[in-house]
Amino acid sequence: MLASMLKSLTTVGGNTMVSRVLGFVRDLILARIFGADAATDAFFVAFKIPNFLRRLFAEGAFATAFVPVLMEYKEQRSHNDLKALVDHVAGTLGMVLLIVSFVGVLAAPLLVSVFAFGWVMEGATEKLDLAARMLRLTFPYLLFISLTAFAGGILNAHNRFAVPAFTPVLLNLCLIGAALWLSPMFDTPVVALAWGVLIAGIVQFTFQLPFLHRLRLFPGFRPAPRHEGVRRIMKLMVPALFAVSIVQINLLLDTVLASFLQTGSISWLYYSDRLMEFPQGVLGVALATVILPGLSRHHADRDPVAFNQTMDWGLRTTVLLGAPAATGLAVLSAPMITTLFLSHSFDAKDVHMASLSLMAYSVGLLAFILIKVLAPGYYARQDTRTPVRIGLIAMVVNMAFNLALIFPLQHAGLALATSLSAFVNAGLLFRGLRKGNVYQPGPEWRGLWLKTLGGCAVMAGTLVWGMPSLEDWVSASILLRAGWLTLWVGIGMAVYAFCLYALGIRPHHLQNTRQA
Repeated sequence: MLASMLKSLTTVGGNTMVSRVLGFVRDLILARIFGADAATDAFFVAFKIPNFLRRLFAEGAFATAFVPVLMEYKEQRSHNDLKALVDHVAGTLGMVLLIVSFVGVLAAPLLVSVFAFGWVMEGATEKLDLAARMLRLTFPYLLFISLTAFAGGILNAHNRFAVPAFTPVLLNLCLIGAALWLSPMFDTPVVALAWGVLIAGIVQFTFQLPFLHRLRLFPGFRPAPRHEGVRRIMKLMVPALFAVSIVQINLLLDTVLASFLQTGSISWLYYSDRLMEFPQGVLGVALATVILPGLSRHHADRDPVAFNQTMDWGLRTTVLLGAPAATGLAVLSAPMITTLFLSHSFDAKDVHMASLSLMAYSVGLLAFILIKVLAPGYYARQDTRTPVRIGLIAMVVNMAFNLALIFPLQHAGLALATSLSAFVNAGLLFRGLRKGNVYQPGPEWRGLWLKTLGGCAVMAGTLVWGMPSLEDWVSASILLRAGWLTLWVGIGMAVYAFCLYALGIRPHHLQNTRQA
């Protein structure tokens, strides 16, 4: 079972890596064409609002409520019952999202004023108007991307992980096309990106429909809020709306507070967050995608031993792969930003500022990924209330850290506050699973932590000692910078792997329930 999950993780992680690499290409193009100014700040606000709702609603609350109920229907009921559930969920979800999208388009100026309140205070009417204009284009993206997540949940429940994992590639392609070919057609070139977001939503949903047809689960879009399965999903979604995406709420609060800081702060946070999303997506999202159906199946089968083994596998994989990713991201933050974004539009100051927030975000990378593994331990058992209480605590902690750190550290303080609150969130989730006897770690965990931290320390020391100076990195050509980055990422990975091997950790430990 765990070997099968590792194979699925590799499939999802591989496709996600393709998407993230293409996302880097996308951001490189955006940084070079549009830079980091008032217009890009306006676009990122217009994109962040529906994107936040997508992560909160579609990939957050809906996915965690829908998949356990879907798995129960799949395992215990007939195909006709399963098809009826799909039809009624699709119809109800589509109806709700259509109304929400209509309201969002009408209320675009109000939404922008709320999420970029600093612009209201400073009287930046041009930025507010431009952001509202673009939000009217980007907000319907929520409808299509939520339906995409609905389709992806069905495919994942049937172990068709590759298609949903590949789908985000289409968003990057659409935005790249909009930046290169549509933007010259607009008086305000950045508006083309808003059109690219809308087009991407339609393309992503349409792409998955043929694969649903092969499963004989092509959605019929029949609204039925009173259907037994739909009501259960809606009941589970209400608390999960807040709890599952607490990290995204914290990131959105960063945007609100960053609107009070100097121009460019929102863009610096955006670009550093984008680099954070690479390991978070390749490992964190992939783990959450694979582990939730498995945990839901074990809970439905009343198999606590298999449930514990699956949780242990997810946490062990997170520590072994997430800790070096966080270390490498912190040490290589400035070289990464320089290599990917340094240009005439994105200058040395932008590089420095974005690298500061990236280092601050990297502090919490392991916690971000742990949350994605720990939270399904609750949702698979259809417990959405406990994470709500934990999420509220993390929210308060984040705001306290925001207020304490924004003045001395500016935008980097906002990123660091998000990281620290993520550790609080992950720690409380872990404690709850242990106290409820849902998950019990074995005695080998202390050795695993020591070996992992030792490997990370040696890797970090090697990179700091051997890499060219930042001045050399900035003065080098684009190709030389890219070559250096590739080389030192490879060296870091090799050093870490060698250290783990020397300390007795082997690849099969990602499959076994216990490790040497």
